[in-house]
Amino acid sequence: MLVRAGGGGAVAAGLRGLWRRGGSGGAAASPPPPAAAAACFPLGRALLRVRGAEAALFLQGLLTNDVTRLVLPAAAPPRALYAHALNVQGRCLYDLILYRLHESAEEEPDILLECDSSVLDSVEKHLKLYKIRRKVNIAPCLDLSLWAVIPREQPGDIASSLSKCAGQTVVLTPDPRTEVMGWRLITKKEANLLDIIPGSHIGNIQDYHRHRYKQGIPEGVKDLPPGVALPLESNLAYMNGISFTKGCYIGQELTARTHHMGVIRKRLLPVQFSAPLPLESIPEGAEILTESGKSAGKFRAGGDELGIALLRLANINEPLCLKIPGDKVKLTATIPEWWPKTTGK
Repeated sequence: MLVRAGGGGAVAAGLRGLWRRGGSGGAAASPPPPAAAAACFPLGRALLRVRGAEAALFLQGLLTNDVTRLVLPAAAPPRALYAHALNVQGRCLYDLILYRLHESAEEEPDILLECDSSVLDSVEKHLKLYKIRRKVNIAPCLDLSLWAVIPREQPGDIASSLSKCAGQTVVLTPDPRTEVMGWRLITKKEANLLDIIPGSHIGNIQDYHRHRYKQGIPEGVKDLPPGVALPLESNLAYMNGISFTKGCYIGQELTARTHHMGVIRKRLLPVQFSAPLPLESIPEGAEILTESGKSAGKFRAGGDELGIALLRLANINEPLCLKIPGDKVKLTATIPEWWPKTTGK
């Protein structure tokens, strides 16, 4: 259908850790072949297709980002956008990545929405609730596969090989959230990844999640509980997922007021435990405490010794511990290198 390989630039050195890490439990894994171009991870995420003359305008009123950028005439319109759908109180419902399928502003808008597979039906119902008389068709897209591609060195290293397999590739684009997340690749179900990216290898999905947690990237309902998570505390602005100039959308009021007038005192941050923890031993929303016993935040999700937590920025340099039944486990929080170097809030 189409291939779009945008922007280059070096991927952060931390990506190369994926080639040295094992899977669950941190056990050493067999290294990929020396010439491997990328690690490809099959994602448990779903795709929903929204197309029609009013598709972009329809989504514009529901999502945090400026969806019209996908359809307005431009020299190089983006192939992908990150966005959240919020409830009327301004809290996150769904984290989404939007992919442009149409090639020009003259074509009918045709957009794929990536979401957590566990809420595919809910996302579809949410969209249809607001569809009313819009000229839009909304349907799950079950004939495609979604992959995260983590290049070994530079994104450009894999782009040059894809033109030979354009028939199997629907979308290839840098992850719109941050460069350290590599690329997103959408293929036909029957596609052979090793043909599309010669020398690549299929990675363990646990390694993908380890990488996300190490970088502090939330994804899905466990990391961003619907109706609980706030978009700016979840670093939506840092991940290019929000427009403060686009106009009205559901949940805009609280988000805009916090951005323009408030101070963001808590943020999602990567955390590392002093020892690996079985995920089932950590209660949902487990409290994180300072050395003096004061609440510093809540654990969101993770596995083994890595995770993400919503923490008070004032406490992140203090000794912290996670409160679990019958014990306390020490942890450290870090500020990701991909964050803006100077932030006012």
